[in-house]
Amino acid sequence: MIRRILFVTAMLIAGLCATHAQSLMSDEQVAGYIASEIAKGTSQTKIVTDLFQKGVSTDQISRARKLLEAQRNTVATKPKIDRQRESDQHKETVKPLDVPYDSVNSISLQQYTALDSLEIASLENAPIKKIFGHDIFNLENLTFEPNINMPTPVNYILGAGDQVIVDVWGASQKTFDTTISPDGVIVIDEIGPIRLAGLTVEGAKAAIKKKLGQYYGDCSFNLSLGNIRTIQVQVVGEVKMPGSYSLSGLATTFNALYTAGGITETGTLRNIKVYRNNKVLTVVDVYDYLINGNTKSDVRLQDKDIIVVGTYDCLVKVSGQVKRPMYYEMRKEENVKQVITFSGGYANEAYTKNVRLIRKSGLEYSIHTIDEFEMGAFIVADGDEVEIDAINARYSNMVEVRGAVMHPGQFQLGNKIQSVGELIKAADGLREDAYNKRAIMHRQKDDLSLEMVSVDVQGILDGKVADVPLKKNDVLFIPSKNEMRGDWNINIVGEIIYPGKYPFAENSTIQDAILLAGGLTDAASLAQVDIYRRVVNRTTKQDRDKIAEHFAFSLNENYDIMSDTTFYLKPYDQVVIRRSPGYETQETVTINGCVNFAGSYVITKKDYRLSDLIRESGGFTSLAYTPGARLTRKLTFNEKIQRNNALRQAQSKLYEESYDSDKKFDLEKADSLLAIKMGLDDTYPLAIDLSKALSEPGGPHDIVLQKGDSLSIPQFSNIVKIKGEVAFPISMNYKKGEKLSYYIKHAGGYADKAVKRGIYIVYANGAVAKAEKGSRNTVQPGCEIIVPTKEISKKLTTAEIMSIGTGGASLAAIIISILNIIK
Repeated sequence: MIRRILFVTAMLIAGLCATHAQSLMSDEQVAGYIASEIAKGTSQTKIVTDLFQKGVSTDQISRARKLLEAQRNTVATKPKIDRQRESDQHKETVKPLDVPYDSVNSISLQQYTALDSLEIASLENAPIKKIFGHDIFNLENLTFEPNINMPTPVNYILGAGDQVIVDVWGASQKTFDTTISPDGVIVIDEIGPIRLAGLTVEGAKAAIKKKLGQYYGDCSFNLSLGNIRTIQVQVVGEVKMPGSYSLSGLATTFNALYTAGGITETGTLRNIKVYRNNKVLTVVDVYDYLINGNTKSDVRLQDKDIIVVGTYDCLVKVSGQVKRPMYYEMRKEENVKQVITFSGGYANEAYTKNVRLIRKSGLEYSIHTIDEFEMGAFIVADGDEVEIDAINARYSNMVEVRGAVMHPGQFQLGNKIQSVGELIKAADGLREDAYNKRAIMHRQKDDLSLEMVSVDVQGILDGKVADVPLKKNDVLFIPSKNEMRGDWNINIVGEIIYPGKYPFAENSTIQDAILLAGGLTDAASLAQVDIYRRVVNRTTKQDRDKIAEHFAFSLNENYDIMSDTTFYLKPYDQVVIRRSPGYETQETVTINGCVNFAGSYVITKKDYRLSDLIRESGGFTSLAYTPGARLTRKLTFNEKIQRNNALRQAQSKLYEESYDSDKKFDLEKADSLLAIKMGLDDTYPLAIDLSKALSEPGGPHDIVLQKGDSLSIPQFSNIVKIKGEVAFPISMNYKKGEKLSYYIKHAGGYADKAVKRGIYIVYANGAVAKAEKGSRNTVQPGCEIIVPTKEISKKLTTAEIMSIGTGGASLAAIIISILNIIK
């Protein structure tokens, strides 16, 4: 079926390729390509597909195949006779596939055509049954090939194609290397033909001696076989690749079955018939080989033999406690005992007194309980399932001790152990942490329920109390004081190298706890170490306001308490090492652009200001434009929360009001919000007036810098940008003293939707201000003039919002833009 699918698929592909491509490869190139790909291990399907894609037709593939056959069968002239036989595996062929099947390097057919059972099951989309023995003919390392260099069997019958080597020695020395012709004869130079076909090796030797003895006097003669001929064998029925195969003359039935891809899921392994001359020669039972190692039925094949693999008669499933649970093929006369034998016998935990057999009976299933004496007589049927249960996890003479003994576990109830005292002694006695005032013993009653038996362990060991006799399945538990206390620990946190919980040990001090946790960090304070302790009162009947005790100590450099006090830690104490208020890590700010020494600078005091940074960086260069100086600051944790909350509110409102009267999603609003989200990062610009900051050091314009601040001093820019609702948004030179109208005019004037009274300007330092039409100082070098749109619902387009971001609008301006969009 698979071959037909592959062949039809190949023909369809070939038909498509033929309409679009024409092969540029010669037959020799195609043959060479096939040989090289087979040597690499490429599958036949991949080879054929690749050739079709290259424009090679099926006719050309057939011609290349014949060319490969011719090259393979060409016999090269050898200076000396090679008496080692060539593997006839190289000559195997299968007729049903009209695709390239062999190579110049002579690799075996199964290396590229045999699909294993898993692949076939996957292709056919069928469930996989694990049937005993079915994979024996699919294993790569088990080909059942005959040993080609073994001595020729005495019963081997010579035939056409056998290489015969005749040696003559004595008065004359000569060697004849010849092959039996299709007529059954060999031809000896100057002597003539000698018929050998149909003779055994011994018979052939006698015929050679008789014939050559007439021409060579006082000589001895010997006949040996070189390469064995190939025979043609038919393998049909339930095999994966039925067809006609060319095999070695020494091949057996198993070798032929392997070459045919093995047995299908419905094929039999117990009744494989070999026909010779239209008569059954033998019946092969593969199980006899697998179970008993008997190869008697694996007969040597002859030319024109036919191997027929029928369907199985009876398939039985074995599950449960056997060594090989799987499906087994059975003959109709075989019984349950033989099924269990095939499965390898019972497993260690199997219940062997009886087995359960499930059988289909008409429209329902029936269950048969078969005891150990009936198994040899109960005949199995197709579809039966034999189940072998496990024995119950019960003991006839077991007692157990758990808990605080030296060797807890299960023990034999018997002569040496019959009481609690003897059981504890067998467990090597109590552990040091054993709670010996009372032990607990669970005893199983007749109805399998449990009862509690109180045991005075110490009294029994001291001989003051009578020992308690044991019964089957008694479980004695000795409590542990340590386990009863729970997980005692101390917790040390704060400025410590390895903070965490550590096991509690009596007489531990603060110093011990600090050393146990790796010591203090550089930032740790010795001035105050806090200890918090649980309040424990097991006798009180009401709660209290005080839930923990607090102790505070100062330590010296050796971690000892400064005061003359001895303080020991208790279980569950929490030790807190505070951070020293005088410890600070170096924090930096950066300055770049038109200053003499750009780079990073460390904040040396808490009120480190703009003027301090300019002074330390060496002042401005000659190209610096101080009105355009911009300060960028990283968002604090609280500012990030505030920004994210604003974005979430904007998004929520967008989803609530994002549908117009026609219920269509407002893509422009969504696009604007997405653009804002993508444009934001963890920094924002601060509008500063650097000139005033330098003229009034320490004044309100001289901002105190924070960690991560970045000050940029740009070069002078004489460009003014006009954006938004103007006829032609442009960038143009700044002209001192000109009013706003001058720049609007050069941008082609206002557009139809322009809001003339809502014009605002983004300055080079990040500040945003509403434009004053009459003022000549409104427009400055490096600024951007934004003309908004009249429509309130679309007051700011995505481009306008992004221009605010690129122009350096503050975080507050961006949030306002979001709120305007969703109104």
